[in-house]
Amino acid sequence: MTQPGFGLYIHWPFCLSKCPYCDFNSHAGSVIDHGRWRAALLAELDHFASETRDLAPTSVFFGGGTPSLMEPETVAALMEAIGTHWPDSDLEVTLEANPTSVEAGRFRAFRDAGINRLSLGIQALNDESLRFLGRQHSAAEALTALATARSTFERVSFDLIYARPGQSVAAWRDELARALDLAGEHLSLYQLTIEDGTAFAHQDIALPRDDDAVALYELTQEMTEAAGLPAYEISNHARPGSECRHNLTYWRGGDWLGIGPGAHGRIRGEAIVQLRNPGPWLAAVEQSGHGTESRERLDPGSLREERVMMGLRLTRGIDGELADSLDPAAVASLAEDGFLVRDAVGLRVTPKGRLILNAVLAKLLA
Repeated sequence: MTQPGFGLYIHWPFCLSKCPYCDFNSHAGSVIDHGRWRAALLAELDHFASETRDLAPTSVFFGGGTPSLMEPETVAALMEAIGTHWPDSDLEVTLEANPTSVEAGRFRAFRDAGINRLSLGIQALNDESLRFLGRQHSAAEALTALATARSTFERVSFDLIYARPGQSVAAWRDELARALDLAGEHLSLYQLTIEDGTAFAHQDIALPRDDDAVALYELTQEMTEAAGLPAYEISNHARPGSECRHNLTYWRGGDWLGIGPGAHGRIRGEAIVQLRNPGPWLAAVEQSGHGTESRERLDPGSLREERVMMGLRLTRGIDGELADSLDPAAVASLAEDGFLVRDAVGLRVTPKGRLILNAVLAKLLA
């Protein structure tokens, strides 16, 4: 069985503006006391490090929000602390960034602070779509930032959002072909969804019909496979050996610490959640050394369900031992209908099954 690893997730909750499709814990804010936030993140990291020093981190992920709006000095201080708490760790260190000229100008400083993998939120390769998505950069800025990133970091990934209103298969074929020409080792491709609580949820957004969305998804799989970046997860594509180590920890059921407002963690079967709102989180850390909202010991059934839900997102699926814990009749029925494959390696979802993954999971976990 492949070891899932142990990850450290550090959440920076601030953005220049809130994108209309985003339902993440992010907050538009321009006046930030960076010294105060640096001290709080370090304090919470110290708090959790005291109970996990026996674990060996394999990855660090700075997510958000927009962590490229952090001061590089904050990243450097956190990486120094991580090195002190867990010395001699071989770490994949990812930072999410937007491709505005201001943020791209800080890439070298982030590399010097310890970042060795950049995840760039490009989202679209034309200005009209970027305006629709509420992005703060132009297509030209995105291309410039990508070139800067690839000359600065060891590893670079970027994101695109497709299945946008009015997007035809032909238009996506052209945009994806361009993206694949630009891609290095990793590419994240997400279908646009309208989530409750977002600005788009209050607008009349005409997403592609189901048949059109399926056609866009199938074209995506076909083109990325042909380009040598097959899907290793529902929305993530990589050259073999270049998968995101940190995200694999989630999908393989590993442990991780969550540091910062709203961050979630899983440590030895315990679910840990930090206070979501930045203000109360900051106050709690300054008073108690951490901003934990809840800690819950998950029962074996809940842990199994979580591992199945996450693991079947992966192209390789779940191992045989976990597969054996599922209802054999449900597995057999879904396999007979062409949605699952069960063999000596384990259990995985077929391309047909990925199109209705939520329905497959519902039947397996009923």
